[in-house]
Amino acid sequence: MSESMKTTIDATPEVAQNAPVNPRRRVYRPNAKYIPILATLVLLLAMYVGGLANLAHFDDPRVVVNLFRDNAVLLVVAIGMTFVILTGGIDLSVGAVISLTTTLTATLLQGGWPPLLVLPLVLVLGALLGSGMGAVIQYFKVEPFIATLAGLFLARGLALYINQESIPIRDKLWVTLSDLRIPLFDGVKTTLIAVVALVVVLIAAAVLAWTRFGRNVYAIGGSADSALLMGLPVARTRVLVYTISGFCAALGGVLFTINSTSGHALQGAGTELDAIAACVIGGVLLTGGSGYVFGTLLGVMVFGLISTIINFQGDLNSAWTRIVVGILLFGFIVLQRLVTRRAR
Repeated sequence: MSESMKTTIDATPEVAQNAPVNPRRRVYRPNAKYIPILATLVLLLAMYVGGLANLAHFDDPRVVVNLFRDNAVLLVVAIGMTFVILTGGIDLSVGAVISLTTTLTATLLQGGWPPLLVLPLVLVLGALLGSGMGAVIQYFKVEPFIATLAGLFLARGLALYINQESIPIRDKLWVTLSDLRIPLFDGVKTTLIAVVALVVVLIAAAVLAWTRFGRNVYAIGGSADSALLMGLPVARTRVLVYTISGFCAALGGVLFTINSTSGHALQGAGTELDAIAACVIGGVLLTGGSGYVFGTLLGVMVFGLISTIINFQGDLNSAWTRIVVGILLFGFIVLQRLVTRRAR
């Protein structure tokens, strides 16, 4: 290499350091990870404003309140799914866990079991199923899709074995909780299951934002190998996120029994797909490491608002809900891909 070339190379860092900064480049650019959730928020607001402009009585406050009531079960299940997807996993068993929980709860209550014993029993059962699948995924290196698919068949089979018919619940406490209405304002009331769902959202958001466990979840989703090299408890965290997902699915099943005062082995079918769709529409990255609980909340609200608008229209088939969700899902998957490319 010539002497003049060496001089030019050696001088380059100093020149770059002393070069004047172009003020035009000092433009605020939002972090790419916020783009999907902002897109979901804009979409939700646009849908609501469109409903206000075109549908009679859409401005009734009960429309918004009922969104939380009607989608409380999906919201709780989707929160558990958020933890799993943030680590780069998936849980296909949640719908079957709902069916097992509703069937077992209704059967035990019908058999005279005390409700204060039935409630923790079914919640612990859901958590144990989740932790079992998490352990298989972590320690036997089984793909989450396969392990949770096995969990789906197991939970659904147990539900069908217990009872294949719809089981009414006549327990006084359950009926009281089902009939309970919580006043909000101006005669507008909501149900207990909606309040429970919102409490779950707040707890989950706090856990992910302000605890070491939450930071570990994001780190594993970013790169499990790097997290392991950093000394993070990858195995324990991964098992725990599936435990949380199983617990949330069981809680969703309990909320369903409170809402309908019945249990059925076919309840919850397809809920796992709705939960995954809500997470993706809410900006949770399928490859893990990026996403927020409040994004999942927005995704569930988009899901519910589509159904509400179709119901208000009256002349549209309910199948349009699935069609619109499918289109949105494609759109947000493409958006995630574009965002991840830009982040690189």
